Amino acid sequence: MPAIVRWSLIMVLSCAGCATQPWSSQPRSSQRQSSPPQVNLSGYSPAFKQGYSDGCASVRASLRRDEQRYRGDSDYMIGWNDGHSMCQRRR
Repeated sequence: MPAIVRWSLIMVLSCAGCATQPWSSQPRSSQRQSSPPQVNLSGYSPAFKQGYSDGCASVRASLRRDEQRYRGDSDYMIGWNDGHSMCQRRR
């Protein structure tokens, strides 16, 4: 095999190795369910952040909402509604 072909093959295989993703011990579906939403929520109240997280989690699994906070805390309610609608659109 000519040297140029051998080196070309080595370079192609090296680049292909760098482009692959590492193996994960967990299936992708469980990773997706446990990760928090990838949204910048800095500047929002803790109640809004918790509501956003719960609303987004409700799209991926069963309904997750603190009904008492939803009715009594407007920040939580708005956060839940925003999180639910944003994660539903991304789905």
